[in-house]
Amino acid sequence: MALLSSASASFIRIPKEIHCFPPKRDKWNLCNVLSKKAKGSHCRYRVCIKMSSFSDSDLHESLTPYEQSKRVWVWTESKQVMTAAVERGWKTFLFTSHNQELAHEWSSMAFIDPLFIKEGGVFDGENKRVATVHEVSTPEELKKLRPEDPHAANVVIDLQDWQVIPAENIVAEFQGSQKTVFAVSKCRSEAQLFLEVLEHGLGGVVLKVEDVKGVLDLKEYFDRRNEGCNRLSLTKATVTRVDVAGMGDRVCVDLCSLMRPGEGLLVGSFARGLFLVHSECLESNYIASRPFRVNAGPVHPYVAIPGGKTCYLSELKAGNEVIVVNQKGKLRTAIVGRVKIETRPLILLEAKRDSDDQTLYSIFLQNAETVALVCPLQGNEQQKTAIPITSLKVGDEILLRVKGGARHTGIEIKEFIVEN
Repeated sequence: MALLSSASASFIRIPKEIHCFPPKRDKWNLCNVLSKKAKGSHCRYRVCIKMSSFSDSDLHESLTPYEQSKRVWVWTESKQVMTAAVERGWKTFLFTSHNQELAHEWSSMAFIDPLFIKEGGVFDGENKRVATVHEVSTPEELKKLRPEDPHAANVVIDLQDWQVIPAENIVAEFQGSQKTVFAVSKCRSEAQLFLEVLEHGLGGVVLKVEDVKGVLDLKEYFDRRNEGCNRLSLTKATVTRVDVAGMGDRVCVDLCSLMRPGEGLLVGSFARGLFLVHSECLESNYIASRPFRVNAGPVHPYVAIPGGKTCYLSELKAGNEVIVVNQKGKLRTAIVGRVKIETRPLILLEAKRDSDDQTLYSIFLQNAETVALVCPLQGNEQQKTAIPITSLKVGDEILLRVKGGARHTGIEIKEFIVEN
């Protein structure tokens, strides 16, 4: 939720003397406290007030499903960092005990939940302990962390030395516990490590930064992880042409993850339509399966990557990310471990969505039995997972991801374009 300025607020007249009752945050939003003077049981305010429909539930709903499963507290003294965090739905902030005035100032400008670090714990505004704090720099200190500690429902750890192994031990120790363990993180890479360690990760992070970039980077990470909670709309298409095309430089994309039957990469000669190219996870009598590999076609096609973008197959390299998609459109992000480019014989494939549609979708693939396209599901039952390119014939049905036709540096744009 963005902070409101006096320039954007609608002014209304209110009495100079009003009672110091806390405003109902689902109705009122204080936007610019101009003066405040305590007097007995009253406070003197001159304020501009704007009606607002934001509430705690609104902020919760603005978070992605992955963010709702992982909690983020922010520890900063930068107003710019605070603003960026609140705008992205993170409203719990940590303050040291000598920064209470800063907490009061920020609370007057935005809906935040201030927490205070003191005496080895984290306390709310009513001085109730909400978390214990532990600095861990030795194995002995790590062993003191126990889920049955009754002092608070949350645990904040600050790993001073090793990070990965201690975090793994904590995940294992606290599995099944109702406590949420937060790790102090100073950048996105540290936060990502703690949130993914031992696959399930810790329950949250305390992002301790003074630069807005730290907030933006962490939000981008959550957005990418959330893509795995979404489903892409895949379209059934009918093959209209299968021709031997000659030789070309084809690209094998080897991932750091294993793929299952029905999964592959979205690849196509035109950005308007990407084919779901199956991985080499299926068994055969002549060659061992390679469930980490997609034989994706020559160097020129587009391949789908996170963020709704594409890049050319020739641009992929170790460390890049791609999206892996299955027959139902469920997707996940995977890291490229290696890219192999070799000269191989190619087949040209074209398809249409229906007989009345004049739009053609095209892809080149290596002429080999291990290369296949994913088939549509037949109702709730799948007839087959994939059709090898060597067995594909006119009239067969395959899956497409249909998108806008124009791209600029991998980003979809609206413009006139003709691709043949």
